Amino acid sequence: MHHANYYYGHAHVLARYCGLADPAHPPRMLGYLQHGWNIGDGLAPGVPFVDGSPLFVWSEETRRRAVSQGRRNVIAIGSPFAYLQEMTPSATVEERAGTIFYPFHGWEGQQVMGDHQRLIDEVRSVEDGPVTVCLYWNEHRVRGIRKLYERAGFRVICHGYRGFWWRDHDREFLVRQLAELRRHRRVVSNRLCSAIWYGLLTGADAAVYGDPMVLEDGDMTFGGEPRLRRQWPEVYGYTTDRETCRALARRELGADNLARPAELRSMLGWPEPLERCA
Repeated sequence: MHHANYYYGHAHVLARYCGLADPAHPPRMLGYLQHGWNIGDGLAPGVPFVDGSPLFVWSEETRRRAVSQGRRNVIAIGSPFAYLQEMTPSATVEERAGTIFYPFHGWEGQQVMGDHQRLIDEVRSVEDGPVTVCLYWNEHRVRGIRKLYERAGFRVICHGYRGFWWRDHDREFLVRQLAELRRHRRVVSNRLCSAIWYGLLTGADAAVYGDPMVLEDGDMTFGGEPRLRRQWPEVYGYTTDRETCRALARRELGADNLARPAELRSMLGWPEPLERCA
């Protein structure tokens, strides 16, 4: 299985949904799974792949973009996060409160350049109530960045490590993210990203504002931040329309077109559960 299929525990979530006997050790997926929301074909720019292999994307919108860019054998299956929410009942908890803020982040190969203190000041001036900042592992391990948010009085968390090259994949990443999003009233970021759509899907309000920062050697193949603002203006600003944005989230995450377990197993090339094979 391509190592990116394990990112964020995606393969584990889908294996659990499919009812496999050992979801902790998903079998090889016969194709490439989109591992994050993007404005291209579902793959990160420059990712090599075997021609003819299936590309499993989250939504019909992404499938059409991929086909327009020359991809073939592209199948829209819905996002792993949408499947996780579908099979995780909402516990009876206290009313949502406060804001969870996701600063734009880098990764192993690229760092983000920008002023975190400037972001902190803007978030504090806009948000009512307590603020949780969720740093990606890449920034969370940098003590100076983490301390900035701690000194601002924010609760600082990290959902876990995405994983890389078949090592250290945190299968509970999305589980923790779902729980955090469900407890907050708002989810905000300085760039439109997966977390914004996820938060909207759980019922939170969402907003994108602040300095979008710059990704080191960023690839502008698909239009970058300027295109995000042009194509999804509804989510930008200090306040947004909840129902309009939630409808967009369901579309981008493929939440209204999730496959049934048997159908998804067939598409991914996974076996029937053992009890059904007996």
